[in-house]
Amino acid sequence: MILSHLQPALGPILDVAAASGTQHLHFTDLHLSKVALPIHFSIINFDIKWYSLAYITGIVIGWWYLLKLIAQPGAPMARRHADDLVFYATLGIILGGRIGYAAFYAPQLLFSLGLFRLWDGGMSFHGGMIGTSIGIILFARQHKLDWLRVHDYLACAVPFGLFFGRIANFVNGELWGKPSNVPWAIVFPDTVPVGMIDPARHPSQLYEAGLEGLALFAILWFAFWRTKARYEPGKLVGLFLLGYGLARFTVEFFREPDAQFRFFAGGFFADTIHMGQVLTLPMIVGGLYLVLTAKSRRTRVEPIAGSESVA
Repeated sequence: MILSHLQPALGPILDVAAASGTQHLHFTDLHLSKVALPIHFSIINFDIKWYSLAYITGIVIGWWYLLKLIAQPGAPMARRHADDLVFYATLGIILGGRIGYAAFYAPQLLFSLGLFRLWDGGMSFHGGMIGTSIGIILFARQHKLDWLRVHDYLACAVPFGLFFGRIANFVNGELWGKPSNVPWAIVFPDTVPVGMIDPARHPSQLYEAGLEGLALFAILWFAFWRTKARYEPGKLVGLFLLGYGLARFTVEFFREPDAQFRFFAGGFFADTIHMGQVLTLPMIVGGLYLVLTAKSRRTRVEPIAGSESVA
């Protein structure tokens, strides 16, 4: 139904893109499947999907990396704290991500049992970020830790999850980009109304995996291991917010607009500004503020973990 409403708006660019679509790689030729491992027995019948594995892998590797970070002098928490923090963060990701998706993209889910059908997909990064932040603050207050410095350390581990999540989006053939004739464009199936030829599109999922995952991790890695950023509360999480916000805002220009946002934005904004861009604006502003004011928050750091006091 949504695609049929979009047909008049997409028509002009689809005619051009479809003409060249046959010379591009077709997504179906990659033979990718949403299912990583089908488990079918007489009494057990379910599928383990790549998207679920992406969440699990991101959390496990992020946890491992967090332990490496807190082993350095001046850490804001000990190993026992990190283990508990993973539980709070995971809960925040799942609850915040699902509720955020419903609030930002599918409000009808807030009033139905579909909200709890996590296996049907639909998670919001921004919602997950808010949920995780709330979890961290509650966790830090309970253990009398500096919540902002805990945020700094956890932020360095988040790009793992972002990378694997975007790769899973690509494997699922979802969240594709706008029609394009660039050599690396891919023809994704079922992106236009029935009867029209699917055009080649930007593989925007891979753009996001590279920027939000690899590039953002490299920036935070350098800031943590090669500068004094971890001793300036808020600087690392500020770099994360600023880096993610700019990366997401940029990639959204190559990504197909959210169908839900078209209907309440209308006009110029429907085709120019996406919901993902709107939600990144507070991140960019907040991240820039945290980075610019981080030095003023620096005090002598007495480590919770590690062996040295850091001035």
